[in-house]
Amino acid sequence: MEYTLDFKTYNDALKKNKLLGLKCNSCQKYTCPPKMTCQECADKNLDIVEMSGKGEIRTFTQTFVAPQGRECEAPYTIVLVELEEGPWIAGNLIDIDPGKVNMDLIGKKVKLGHKVFPGDQYSAGAAARPLFSFLSEGVK
Repeated sequence: MEYTLDFKTYNDALKKNKLLGLKCNSCQKYTCPPKMTCQECADKNLDIVEMSGKGEIRTFTQTFVAPQGRECEAPYTIVLVELEEGPWIAGNLIDIDPGKVNMDLIGKKVKLGHKVFPGDQYSAGAAARPLFSFLSEGVK
């Protein structure tokens, strides 16, 4: 079985600040990041769509020990964002000092960006990863 949206295509679009996802032709739900089947109904009849990249923070965690080779990045905040289209996606949060992060983040509106992170001994090389920044009404 082939992916409708493979990682290379998803990653190349993310490098251009475009978030690609999949829309199911059966249940009309969105899946992101891409998978082989709809995350709602498991159907394989999916179309590639460009998503808004906007959403709300639903939860977060902080990382104080970064992966090998990226130690200079710690500490940083990872958020789980519910996109306007429905799916939830994780990414790093910028625009805030990790020392000032608190529960007030929950519900804040954010928009997508990206950063290309170097590969490490556990990955297939450098890849773009989602970053989120606050929309105008966010916390600073």
